[in-house]
Order: sequence, then structure tokens, then C-alpha cells
Amino acid sequence: MKFEELQLHTLLLKAIEEEGYTEPSPIQEEAIPPALEGRDVLGCAQTGTGKTAAFSLPILNRLLENQTTSKKRKIKALILTPTRELAVQIAESFQTYGKHTHLRTTAIFGGVSAKPQLCAIRDGLDVLVATPGRLNDLLDQHEVDLRYVETFVLDEADRMLDMGFINDVRRVLKWIPHNRQTLFFSATMPTEIENLVKELLKNPVKVEVTPVSSTVDLIEQCVYLVDKENKKHLLVDILRDQKFKSVLVFTRTKHGADKVVKDLDRVHISAAAIHGNKSQGARQTALNNFKSGELQVLVATDIAARGIDIDSLECVINYDLPNISETYVHRIGRTGRAGLDGRAIAFCDISEKEYLEDIEKLIKKEIPVVEEHKYPMQIFVVPPKEERKRPVTRSVGGSKEAKTEHKPNRAKSAGTGKTGGGKKYSEGRRSETQLSLSGDKKKTAGAKSGGKSGGYAGKSSSYGGKSSSYAGKSSGGTGGRSGGRSSAGRSSVKKG
Repeated sequence: MKFEELQLHTLLLKAIEEEGYTEPSPIQEEAIPPALEGRDVLGCAQTGTGKTAAFSLPILNRLLENQTTSKKRKIKALILTPTRELAVQIAESFQTYGKHTHLRTTAIFGGVSAKPQLCAIRDGLDVLVATPGRLNDLLDQHEVDLRYVETFVLDEADRMLDMGFINDVRRVLKWIPHNRQTLFFSATMPTEIENLVKELLKNPVKVEVTPVSSTVDLIEQCVYLVDKENKKHLLVDILRDQKFKSVLVFTRTKHGADKVVKDLDRVHISAAAIHGNKSQGARQTALNNFKSGELQVLVATDIAARGIDIDSLECVINYDLPNISETYVHRIGRTGRAGLDGRAIAFCDISEKEYLEDIEKLIKKEIPVVEEHKYPMQIFVVPPKEERKRPVTRSVGGSKEAKTEHKPNRAKSAGTGKTGGGKKYSEGRRSETQLSLSGDKKKTAGAKSGGKSGGYAGKSSSYGGKSSSYAGKSSGGTGGRSGGRSSAGRSSVKKG
């Protein structure tokens, strides 16, 4: 099929041709026709399949066919997306395909000043791309009018769920008309997302191009069994031997990402990190430098695992294996896009063997192990967690004297009353994204865990009700009645 057969507006076809596209991808071929008819669409497709154009083209087409003579532009299409980077990318797609039209699109997201975004909104818009946090802030200030929205798009819905944005999405829905077209896209379909689909969509056309959580067939995958301490040496060897021009490296934590960049800088390999602690400007600069070829390596946490469109990315390296199997699929989906070949390399230490097994079960294939390399695994037993020496203040002779005692870590998880809390679940919830986005409705959980005992509650996580709460570092006071003093977990809510 050719794009001409989809009955799109001539101005859109002109822009598509200038971008070098002649045939729609499978998701575009199946989703665009019902979207043009005004039907609700449920799209389930892996990343890199072209689903942004699958909803942007029919929206632009509808706006062109229903243009009004009103001087004041009203927002007719709203696209909600979980991350800033994805919001920017989607807005750029609308601007690219609509460059021969007079339609206006802008993206709003947190982490930057709202003034330029407010100016664009006040000047009038046809399409608004937004992250939930910043949009709700502006809605509460009555700066955004969504009463005229005709098409609502929820992109990366499963990622919205992972990042705790579903309640924010429901808040936005209260501001838009019930009589609307809804286009819903998700890479995976867990039960919570299926329930949301039933709530939002009316008799949708389901478009499922590839099996749920399937990996791209063109991606060549392999895994290196290596001890944790040798991962940095193995990474340097691979980057030098393979001579990759562009490599995306994933770590589990923000600290880990910064450490990898420092290790690469020491051996003169150009690299930069993007994660939740970086400002929007720093993240965008790193992405632009990586896309232009100025940087060889981009190190990221899972905040960049979805929606980052990097042309001709040669390789993805999982420096730390994710403890959520679906995340592996999303990570390696950055390479092998638009029909190009790609490579995905994974490092696995002994503590991650269980994660590797879960990933192979999900993708229904065994990932080949690279046997011959300089740093074969030497540790075959998961080492016990080190006991920490904690300062305990006692009163000695009328004065307070700090004495260091050796106390074991407490295993009980705050709020649950269960020990351990399940390895995969509790550790998975400690990932960078969930901790940085945990809700602040239950800040008192940490205080309750340490208030009366005066002891050290350790790092524990509490998940109850509908919101997530990270108890953080909750430490008891110093002896006697002052033991009730507790530092509740500092929950930071990063919107958009």
C-alpha cells in the first residue's frame, strides 16, 4: 500500500514525500483508516513501529478538512505523553507533517519555565502535546481551555501506569468533552491498562501489529556473563573493539549512569548521561549532541527507554539488566528501527541471573551467551548484603558520646509487615523512575515506622492504596524521649 491510497490531504502527502516515506508501516496502514473515519482506536505495537504518525496524520487531516474562519484558534486535539522528551518528539512530528499547513502545535512539560509555553497557548493552538503534571498545573490556573477538544490521544499508556500518572490522566479527562474521539496506544497491555481501555474507549478498532512484548526480529541480541566489578572494563573493551558510532547504555540508577560516564571519560570515550536529576536543558543538549554524532555514548536510566527517537542507533547495551522483563523490550526497541539492523548487548552478573531467565521467558527465546571475553564470571553465589555500622548515641557520665555499633539490617518492609517484600517486586519498585515519581500522599509512612522506636528503620519502601510512597531514610532520635524524632522519606514529585 502507498500513502496515496490512505486518502490523506494533499498537503500532508507532500510533506510525507519530502521526508522520504512512500509506504506506511503496518501500524499506520491499519490505524489511519479507522481514525480518519472518527472511530476510537486501540493500538498495541512495539516501539519503533511508527505509531506517532499513525495518530498525527489522521488528526492533521481532520483539522484541515474542518478548518473554521474563527480568528481565535481553539485546541482541537490533545496528546498526553509520559515524558518531556517524548512530548518534544511528538510535537516535532506534527510540525514536520503539517509544515505546509497553517496549523499550530506546541508541547508543554515541566522542568522548564512555563512562560514561553503560556505565550504559545495564549497565541492560539490547534494541537497541544503535554505531560500530565504541567498540564494539570496550567488547568488549575485556568490557562488552558480544553472544552473544544475533538480528538484525545493517550500515548505510551503502560508507561503512564508505571510512572504513577494514571490519576493525573483522570484529572485531565474531567476537562475535555465526553463526546470525543480517543486514540489509545500502549506497547503492553497489563490488566490495569485493559480496565482503562474499557473506561475510555467506545467500541474501538483494535490494531495489534505484533505480539504483545515481542522483540524486534532484526535486532541481534547477546549476553555477557560478567561480575559486577568488571562491567566497566568489559564496556570499554566492547566500545573500542566493535567501533560503534552510536551506543545507548542503560543503567538501573541515576548514580550508576553518572558513574559509567565518569569511567568512560577517564579512557577518553565521549559520553553523557540523561536521567531525572538532570535539568531539561541538560538532557536536551545531551540528546542533540548524541544525535549529531558529537557523543559516541549516551547513558540513560529508564526515563529514556521509551519514545526517544534516535536515527540509526547501532547498539543498545544493558549495563544493568532490568528487573521488569518488559523494560528490556522497551530498551532494545531503541535500535533496529524503521527496518534497520540493530544490536542489543546485555551484561549479567550473578545477582541478575533471575532477571535474565524472566526476560527469556517473556520474549520466548534464549539469548546467546558470549563465552569468549576477557572478564568471564568468577562469582557464582549471590553475596549476602553487607551489614552496616551505624552510629548509636548514648549518654555517658552526663554527656553524650557517639559510639559505633554493628547492627544488622532490618528486613521488614515499612507498611507491609512482611519481610523482604518479594525480591523482584521490592527491588523493581526501587528503580529510578518509580522513586522519583512516588506520591506524596503518604509521607507519614516513614515517620510512623521510626517515631516510637528511636531505632534506625533503614531504607524501606511502602506501597499501599492507590498511590506509591517511599519511606526513605527514617532515623530515630538520640536516646531517651528524643527518640521520637524521625525524618520521613523525602518524596519528590516530578511532574512531566
